[in-house]
Amino acid sequence: MAQPPKPTIRDVLLAEIQARQPRTQIDPTLQQASVLDAAAGKLGARHNQDLEQALLTEWGELFRTGLVAWGLNLSNPNPPFFHITDRGRQAFENWTRDPSNPAGYLRHLDSITKLDTVALSYLTEGLHCYAAGFFRAAAVMVGAAAERIVLDLREVTVDKLTSLGKVPVPQGLELEQWKVKTVSDALRKYFDSYKGKKEGQLGLELSEAFEGYWPAFTLQIRTARNDAGHPTSVEPVTPDTVHASLFNIP
Repeated sequence: MAQPPKPTIRDVLLAEIQARQPRTQIDPTLQQASVLDAAAGKLGARHNQDLEQALLTEWGELFRTGLVAWGLNLSNPNPPFFHITDRGRQAFENWTRDPSNPAGYLRHLDSITKLDTVALSYLTEGLHCYAAGFFRAAAVMVGAAAERIVLDLREVTVDKLTSLGKVPVPQGLELEQWKVKTVSDALRKYFDSYKGKKEGQLGLELSEAFEGYWPAFTLQIRTARNDAGHPTSVEPVTPDTVHASLFNIP
């Protein structure tokens, strides 16, 4: 069984920035040297040039992808001072599991569910695309991961029905189709049919969770994937759209 990702350089840098977030608007606690020195100590990077350069590379990526920017204010606009951007503030709201921190996101996902290797490979690539600022690519990869999850759920449902003596599934339920949307619609139809039955019903809590999360999981992610994957518009896929898609997976 695959182990959840261990802390990465990005993990450690984000943790150090989080620990030093200013308490006032003019609090100069976010400075390059203090963050890098603390991160180097935790990573055992001192006097190891390869690790030191890897740390500097990831440090530069935080600026390139817009989580942080140089300067405290117009009176102190230059290094060593830096500040957290609007996008960075969004990431730091749940920084231990935000998509901007791929390793943390995957650890959180591993704590609540297990994906198969295909879905996980697409999702991991989507996370790295998101963290690097390639939002169209991220939307396509996350969409592919979601489709694989739908197909996996179809297999589990069919296996369960078969074990209960259904041959192979209730008549008219198009679970065996190859189109993911058809399968997704069939799964919803099947689960909907059990919300009002006494025997084998989903129960109130599960029914409400299904009503709340299934449309977001199937519709929002699919729409974002289609917008990114079909070259019909020059409109960009926004970070917020992909951010929502990634949070709709768990």
